[in-house]
Amino acid sequence: MNQRGVSESTQWAVLTPVLLMLILGLVQLGVWLHARNVASQAAATVADLQASGSTDSYAAGRRVATNGGLTQISITSDVSQGLTVVTVRGRAPLFFDLGQGQIAESAVLPLEQWR
Repeated sequence: MNQRGVSESTQWAVLTPVLLMLILGLVQLGVWLHARNVASQAAATVADLQASGSTDSYAAGRRVATNGGLTQISITSDVSQGLTVVTVRGRAPLFFDLGQGQIAESAVLPLEQWR
């Protein structure tokens, strides 16, 4: 029996799952980063529309988040000390969630005061 063939097949049996986990981990990282960008963009959209006086800012932010792939979306807005802080929370569509699927991003915008 050829020992060299056994050694190579053992190496590939160990190496193949490691390579697959690395590739899937990189894909999951990309999905997670995309979800953070989507939540940030949704928060910025809501803040900008609120500053312009729009009445459907939450609906627009929800559309941005939904179209970007987030689920379980909640949007909150707080106005204090001359700032508007909009926070968008949602769940990223990860296929192997280790507790990092919950995304929360905020946008801060100063209130404009006319004198």
